[in-house]
Amino acid sequence: LQISGYLNLLANTIDNFTHGLAVAASFLVSRKVGFLTTMAILLHEIPHEVGDFAILLRAGFDRWSAAKMQLSTALGGILGACFAICAQSPKGAGETVAWILPFTSGGFLYIALVNVVPDLLEEKNPWNSLQQMLLLCTGITVMVLLALT
Repeated sequence: LQISGYLNLLANTIDNFTHGLAVAASFLVSRKVGFLTTMAILLHEIPHEVGDFAILLRAGFDRWSAAKMQLSTALGGILGACFAICAQSPKGAGETVAWILPFTSGGFLYIALVNVVPDLLEEKNPWNSLQQMLLLCTGITVMVLLALT
């Protein structure tokens, strides 16, 4: 088995840990914020997990082993959620959320910018660039509208 598969599993576990942090902390804010965060992470995770599964297959894992390993990385999310809940201050959830949500949001923004912006800058077809920018703006608009409701 190639080392890239194991590195991918480690990165996926850390990624799932931060997702668990974000989900638990957002539910500490309110149910609405918790459900919105959960939906956003689920929409992010579906293609992400499919891609990780393909990476494991290319690294030499068979389908069953790759599926089991992918499932085991989900424990990182459970650990992250438990950590966020246990990190609650006796003064209330406000102190916990004050550092967890900015930490996880910054991580999501960093990953998005590192992955998306270079691709946008390298795009040669102006129509594809316009479509990507419109979809980015649509995503931002949806987030703003959900925040206002």
